[in-house]
Amino acid sequence: MTTTLSIVIFILILFILGKVNLSIKFGREVKALFAQSKRIAGQSFHKTQLDSLPEPVQRYFNHILKEGQPYISYARIKHNGLFKTGLDKGWINITGEQYATTEKPGFIWKGTTAMFVARDMYISDKGRLIATLFSLYNVVDAKGDKYNEGELLRWLGESVLYPTNFLPSERLQWFPIDSNTAKLTFEYNGLSLFFKITFNEIGEITEMETKRYMGEDNLETWVIKAANYKEWNNVIIPTAFDVIWRLDKGDFSYAKFNITEVEYDRPEKF
Repeated sequence: MTTTLSIVIFILILFILGKVNLSIKFGREVKALFAQSKRIAGQSFHKTQLDSLPEPVQRYFNHILKEGQPYISYARIKHNGLFKTGLDKGWINITGEQYATTEKPGFIWKGTTAMFVARDMYISDKGRLIATLFSLYNVVDAKGDKYNEGELLRWLGESVLYPTNFLPSERLQWFPIDSNTAKLTFEYNGLSLFFKITFNEIGEITEMETKRYMGEDNLETWVIKAANYKEWNNVIIPTAFDVIWRLDKGDFSYAKFNITEVEYDRPEKF
């Protein structure tokens, strides 16, 4: 066996072991996420809950939910799409799977590309972003107060995929702006978050805008655009997303995801 072939085989073995190790870690993180949040028992959507809400918010819930719809406790999601590792980088293909809890805010996402695997999460009230090159070496491991806030913002914005989480509660409130926009506020664990949300005439959410840290330093406008609504598990949700940094020099899209699978209230890994 030549030296070159031996090196290739060694690298291949390392890569396979790395993938296995990463899969085991992710499975443990999914279990930890689900273990921390209870099932929401006995709560269901009723149109009387909407009486005091702004008109576009009423339009939204009347469109997407059915009377008596049970509250969603857990969600698991798959997607494909395109992703940029930087605003000046090209698009790369990505597939992802995500798990979310609602009784206790939390989620974990794994995005897989040809070169790296990213894990974005909010577990145990802590946010974290890890990017692993070739399943072997962490090139990013970001955490701290700004990531706690940023990952909780992601969970809140993606509630459009588990939308009973948008119903008013002690933590979440809606305030009127105009006939097609409303402000959502969310208080949790000492954090005060908001989204300015735009609705179309049908009642679909089309855009969610807030402020989020872009890295460690800059607080910038962060936008989630949602489209292509479909009925899934008796709930109408968007299946196409475009995630954007709205900067002084223009809009910069960095994630375009298409939902391929959604299941509710199955607190287990795919």
